Amino acid sequence: MASLKALKIRIGSVKSTQKITKAMKMVAAAKLRRAQSNAEQGRPYSQRLSDVVSSLASRITVGPQSPRLIAGTGSDQRHLIVVAASDRGLAGAFNTNIVRAVRRTADELIAQGKDVRFFIVGRKSRPVLTRFFGADRIVGQYDTSEMKNPAYSDAQAIAAEITRRFEAGEFDVAHLAYSNFKSVLAQEPTIDQIIPVKPAAANDGATSVASAAVEYEPDEEEILAALLPRNVAIQIYRALLENQAGFYGSQMTAMDNATRNAGDMINRLSIQYNRQRQAAITTELVEIISGAEAL
Repeated sequence: MASLKALKIRIGSVKSTQKITKAMKMVAAAKLRRAQSNAEQGRPYSQRLSDVVSSLASRITVGPQSPRLIAGTGSDQRHLIVVAASDRGLAGAFNTNIVRAVRRTADELIAQGKDVRFFIVGRKSRPVLTRFFGADRIVGQYDTSEMKNPAYSDAQAIAAEITRRFEAGEFDVAHLAYSNFKSVLAQEPTIDQIIPVKPAAANDGATSVASAAVEYEPDEEEILAALLPRNVAIQIYRALLENQAGFYGSQMTAMDNATRNAGDMINRLSIQYNRQRQAAITTELVEIISGAEAL
């Protein structure tokens, strides 16, 4: 009977867990709709601004007076990877996939003799990066634990800190790592270079669009000086929006799978419980009949 009691307790525990995962799935689904809408609305502006800045960068001759965010430091030895992950788990492989992509990029750069450092946005990536690369390579962190929905002010604060470190000569190249939301079932880890700006290639469509019969007033370098800091903030803002949508999509999928698995476990435990209960009843009946026949 002790095993029957244990099975009953276990079934009750799994049912309680199933209720929690089902509720989390519903909450994630409700939040996903808004997060997905925000991510989709933010893409056109961030993509167009990136195209314009890249196109302008391809039109100027880099010199001493050029903005550093486009001219760079003249070296590519020191790299900073801004790792945008989440502060929470229970979202399947969402954070793991971002960190895995970051590790691949960092390993490739280190193999080339580059110096790699990390700036953390969202605490879930920190333990893994610390384990593989050491705590000394993590040079900063932006706390997003109280951030329910990404705001442009958050992106501006992160961009200001990254830009300040660049101006102080702490790194030569900055990369932004995040999860690009494709669908509820698909989030693509992405790593983009945000500092210095990459000039558009000669066959890039953005170059032909921006350079077709366009005269700039003031000139390109002055426009870039104003747009470059904003572009860094906008790209970070887009990453935060994409991450939020990807997180809720991944969490909804993970909780749906957990709910289904809990249901399967409840069915298996119920079958096992019923079999043991039936066996116990049968044993009692046999004992009763045997005792009656002995009288």
